[in-house]
Amino acid sequence: MGFLMLVYTFLIYQFLFMIWKWIDRKRDQECYVLDYECYKPSDDRMVDTEFSGEVIKRQKALGLIEYKFLLKAIVSSGIGEQTYAPRIMFEGREENPTLQDGILEMEEFFQDTIQKLLTRSGISAQEIDILVVNVSMQSVAPSLSAMIVNHYKMREDIKVFNLTSMGCSASLISVNIVESIFKSYKNKYALVVSSESLSPNWYSGNDRSMILSNCLFRSGGCAVLLTNNRALKNKSMLKLKCLVRTHHGSKDDSYNCCVQTEDSQGRQGIHLDKSLPKAATRALVDNLKVTAPKILPISELIRFMVVTLVRKLTTVSSTKGGSNSNSPRPLINFKTGVDHFCVHTGGKAVIDGLGMSLELSEYDLEPARMTLHRFGNTSASSLWYVLGYMEAKKRLKKGDRVLMISFGAGFKCNSCLWEVVRDLGDGPNVWKDSIDNYPPKTLANPFMEKYGWINDEDPSTFVLPK
Repeated sequence: MGFLMLVYTFLIYQFLFMIWKWIDRKRDQECYVLDYECYKPSDDRMVDTEFSGEVIKRQKALGLIEYKFLLKAIVSSGIGEQTYAPRIMFEGREENPTLQDGILEMEEFFQDTIQKLLTRSGISAQEIDILVVNVSMQSVAPSLSAMIVNHYKMREDIKVFNLTSMGCSASLISVNIVESIFKSYKNKYALVVSSESLSPNWYSGNDRSMILSNCLFRSGGCAVLLTNNRALKNKSMLKLKCLVRTHHGSKDDSYNCCVQTEDSQGRQGIHLDKSLPKAATRALVDNLKVTAPKILPISELIRFMVVTLVRKLTTVSSTKGGSNSNSPRPLINFKTGVDHFCVHTGGKAVIDGLGMSLELSEYDLEPARMTLHRFGNTSASSLWYVLGYMEAKKRLKKGDRVLMISFGAGFKCNSCLWEVVRDLGDGPNVWKDSIDNYPPKTLANPFMEKYGWINDEDPSTFVLPK
């Protein structure tokens, strides 16, 4: 009898020990953001109304119809007068870029932002174990990631990933790569670098579906330092709770709605198709179907299922009775599991669409709107500027949950949920010099006031003033 008790005790101990080991191993697989740094170019690269007008006037392929289209697009874009452009624009060479222009643009960003991040965090470049770089529109040899390794003299055994052509959603793809590696290795540091190279990608034609990208994209970038070292948990800013990626590349209309191509004159640019809003909505819905059960409380999921079931029964009953049910479709309340929404600044229409889909208030959308106004669409790095706004406004408190949502060509929708580890808002921030001016009384830009006369011009007599 005593021997059996000893055996049972040993088996129970082994079972408990295995559970403890499993839990302990999971703790070493967590993904934390130690710090991040957004790029703020120098003031001599700031794009105001006057300079925008100069750039547009020197585009020889444009006519009055295109000027009117651009004016309407810029006025309704939600972009202000303090965004930034690459140096090539100020030199008037945007139509004839060189390979070196794109490389120098990235070098300036890398050397400024990564150095600031490493200095502030106290982590040396030689301590970085994983480097993930995403710059969609530039692929050079050696790669941009190799450029960083060379400049900062990183270790020979560093694991390096260089992503291109992944679009505005690439930042979360990079985080997902780091998260996956963290599951196999303990106590690692990872550096994620996100930006976009604008110098070699200016569209100089007159195709409306392609000139729109010239209005929205601006210079920017960010570097994010991550770790799975549990000893650094309390020093971290954010903890990753879940990350979901949705890819609709198998659907032809989704694949073709945002594509790099050439126009009829052979000029290269980004074609934005009219089907893009539909593709984005479909990708968002499919993404949130997977995300919602992971981040929302059971009570909200049950409420949604009950309301949906009641609506279906009501619809069936109304149909049998010969009448049509016009009751609105039930929406799931993401605010029951999310405190802050970090929305991609793809444009005013993107922000408005996400606000309607998720029933967000103006307070919820304010960080995205202000980021679009101040910095424009900085592609994959834009989410971190939005997060920076929340931090600068001291909105982020310990335990808060932040949902990031981004879109990208392909067509992709990626989302992730972060938990705030400690109160944030006292550290240096890209918004530091301008946060007191936000939100402004109005987001209207001066383009209509300065160039509205174009709408009254006659195409047969129009001559562009010098």
